[in-house]
Amino acid sequence: MSAAANKKLVQQIYADSANRSGTTFLDNIAEDVTWVVTGQYSWSGEFKGREAINSGLMGHLRSLLAAGRPRTLAFNFIAEGDYVVVEARGDNVTKSGERYDNQYCMVWRIENGKIKVIKEYCDSALVERVLGPFPAERKLAVAV
Repeated sequence: MSAAANKKLVQQIYADSANRSGTTFLDNIAEDVTWVVTGQYSWSGEFKGREAINSGLMGHLRSLLAAGRPRTLAFNFIAEGDYVVVEARGDNVTKSGERYDNQYCMVWRIENGKIKVIKEYCDSALVERVLGPFPAERKLAVAV
């Protein structure tokens, strides 16, 4: 796919996120996709495969949010080759009523029309303070 096509795919994923839908994301991830949560905190690691991402990482996040699905609003997209870089901000409330509006820089790698790698940079102190530590049992399918 071209850089423009990759950018359009990632823009659609964020349009779905703004509406709290995850269909474009789930329909377009490779079976061997990897989501890298950068940093040195409890959520950090490599979530490998659809199940580790959908049930592990995102499943735990959805369990903490009042609306169920996270809402992330993107405001800048930069595409070159197989990569799309996105600046975004969350718009979420936890079940306990706390705001969880993290700021993100996400690096997406698209291979043969499928999302192959997602690398997430965010405010890890906010994650730990508002969402708490990531449960070890949810990391069973995760390589750290």
